[in-house]
Amino acid sequence: MKMFDTGDVRLHYRIDGPEDGPTVVFSNSLGTDMRLWDPILPMLPAGLRIIRYDKRGHGLSSCPDGPYSMGALVTDVERLLDHLEVRDCVFVGLSIGGMIAQGLAVKRLDLMRAMVLSNTAAKIGTPAMWEERIAAVRSGGVEALADAVMERWFSADFRKTPELELWRNMLVRGEDAGYAGCSAAISGTDLYTPTATLRLPTLGIAGTEDGSTPPDLVRETVDLIPGSKFHLIRKAGHLPCVEQPVEFATVLGDFLKAIGHV
Repeated sequence: MKMFDTGDVRLHYRIDGPEDGPTVVFSNSLGTDMRLWDPILPMLPAGLRIIRYDKRGHGLSSCPDGPYSMGALVTDVERLLDHLEVRDCVFVGLSIGGMIAQGLAVKRLDLMRAMVLSNTAAKIGTPAMWEERIAAVRSGGVEALADAVMERWFSADFRKTPELELWRNMLVRGEDAGYAGCSAAISGTDLYTPTATLRLPTLGIAGTEDGSTPPDLVRETVDLIPGSKFHLIRKAGHLPCVEQPVEFATVLGDFLKAIGHV
């Protein structure tokens, strides 16, 4: 566990694997921390340099006053990767992490050679929808949204298992201000035009039971990038790396091999 001060926020990050290995950077979803990726890491190809971090207001990173902008979230990870002297990484982003991936690719293509857009889109929801959620968090905390979030995140079968409590606890024990701040960043973001200018190997991943970013929405975004690939994971909701880790890791590993990253 390490901490990096960007000047605006202190980011908690972790590096696993050899320092000279091909780099893969992971950026997680709203309401989760870097543990989101724990289920898939043991199944990825050996020798990778894996970088994970908690975005502002999440996990062990600091929580500045909000609201946040997508530009600030992109700058946070840009400064972290410059600090770590990262170039030509594969950037894997889920949900808001996928929006950060798109924004970073547009701004600093020198930092990444390919990206994976999991359960995300160029635009997610509407400002009115996000304002309603932000108001709910301000009045009742993230707990007020937790049950509805679990329905969007996970399939009905997964919600019957004891593991659901792990992810509900991760959500509600996070910072209310961080959740609201990042919700505001999503609300103000429309990346359709800039994402359509991108030319880099891209893999899109969606879950059939995703109530937040349905498969058609993910595919619509991925299709903006010529030559992109798309994979649909069945019996999974918004977090397929949790519900179907073997398939997620296999698809990601195959992509890394196909682009020559491993």
